[in-house]
Amino acid sequence: MASTQPASFAVALDALEAAGEVTRLRLLALLNDAELTVTELMTILGQSQPRISRHLKLLVEAGLVDRHREGAWAFFRLSEGGSADALVRDVLKGMDENDPVLTADRSRLAEVRRARAEQAARYFSEQARNWDRLRSLHVAEDIVEAAVLEIAGTQPVQSLLDLGTGTGRMLELLAPLAERAIGVDQSPPMLNLARTRLERAGLRNAQLRQGDIYALPVEQDSCDLVIVHQVLHYLDDPGRALREAARMLRPGGRLLVIDFAPHSHEFLREQHAHRRLGFAVEEIEGFMKEVGLRDFSHRALAGTRKQHQLTVSLWVGRDARATQILDQRESA
Repeated sequence: MASTQPASFAVALDALEAAGEVTRLRLLALLNDAELTVTELMTILGQSQPRISRHLKLLVEAGLVDRHREGAWAFFRLSEGGSADALVRDVLKGMDENDPVLTADRSRLAEVRRARAEQAARYFSEQARNWDRLRSLHVAEDIVEAAVLEIAGTQPVQSLLDLGTGTGRMLELLAPLAERAIGVDQSPPMLNLARTRLERAGLRNAQLRQGDIYALPVEQDSCDLVIVHQVLHYLDDPGRALREAARMLRPGGRLLVIDFAPHSHEFLREQHAHRRLGFAVEEIEGFMKEVGLRDFSHRALAGTRKQHQLTVSLWVGRDARATQILDQRESA
């Protein structure tokens, strides 16, 4: 989200000086619409890699653009949280949408997005057969998603974090409830799928980061809701992943885990790379207790058809620090 704090004179002057150049202003307008790589920006603007990189470096140094890596790639987007953000966004908002320069840039941006979507579609089609078989073994996804939405509730969330975001479906589902949403995944192809999904949904408050679930590229104590959706069964150390997830929670924040109940389908290890064949209720709650969560709840979604051989479990735990603070105040 853009900062609500007014920028000082010095900060405003630096921001305007950084933005006050043709290419850099075009870059800011593009990065206000999409998260893009240097290569994509070269394609859109028709400029060389050194020139684009030099302008991006100046914008990053001025705090107007954020940069994050995904493997060998670096992605750029308009900064959030800096004192000059609101000023720059107001400048961009005040520009004529029908300006020929901006119109041409948006047209080439649409071409880049189409190419990205085609690449994502090819990857998805290659994986779809495996995913379709797995989905047929448990209750329909819309039932799971309805349960997730019910648990999330209608109260606005300031900061949402989706770990192992995959195709980005949980972000698409829940980001409208949040001021800011972040999805983290290790796989660049999956992040490409998620990026395409989020752009199609028009979710400007959501961003993606490549990262290790055991060492998250997210600020500690920063999230109201952290989701771990169908990820733990792939991991060799689920407890460690939940410790890292809990570290991201603000006092009173919630951790939502969705995974399978214990089962005996060994083919999931062989064909789908599952390391764990589900989790008992007590096991996940035990992990949550170890990391300081409380107020546990659990829900099991068992299918009603013969082919529904897997039960989907949903666990919720709440960071206990807010309750502890309240207890201390009441006893004072």
